[in-house]
This record gives sequence, structure tokens and C-alpha cells, in this order.
Amino acid sequence: MRRLSITAVSVLSALDRGVRYGFDVIDATGLPSGTVYPALSRLERDGFVKSTWEAETSAHSEGRPARRYYRVTPSGLKALTEAASHYRALIPAVGRSGRGRS
Repeated sequence: MRRLSITAVSVLSALDRGVRYGFDVIDATGLPSGTVYPALSRLERDGFVKSTWEAETSAHSEGRPARRYYRVTPSGLKALTEAASHYRALIPAVGRSGRGRS
């Protein structure tokens, strides 16, 4: 399986924690929209995320545009678990690299 980027892991993790639409992913991750929306698109293309549009009548009754809601798929959850484990394993190695030390 192709390794996920830190951005993809951040986005999937936010969705797995219950975040459901783009602006909330931006808020939860601190990433800019120009990073989040392309990541969501790639994750959906790769089958890790599924999206649906809310009914326009619901959105318009609240005076806003319709939202696109995202959820992690079973394969996305598997990829997230594997990637998170991989990145966690790197943390001790980063500390031993000597970089960033005075």
C-alpha cells in the first residue's frame, strides 16, 4: 500500500474524530484550504474517503450553501492506522538524528 503523507494522515485523522466537512477539517488540522481540499479530493479518488452533498433545502433554510460531508471508508481507516503507526515509529528516530540540537 502506498504510504500516506502527513497531510493525508492529518485530514483522515480529523475525519475519524468526527469532523464532517471541509471548513471543519481546516479548523481541526490548521491546514490551509489550498491544502485540505486537494487532499480530500485525492483521498476520495483513492477510496479512503467518501463524500455526499447535503440537501440544498436544508442548507438554504440556514442561509448558507450546501455542504459536502466526508467520512472515512474502511480502507481509509486501515490506511490511517498503518500510516499513524509508521509515523509514530519515526518519532524516536527524529530525536536521535541530532538535527535541531544546539
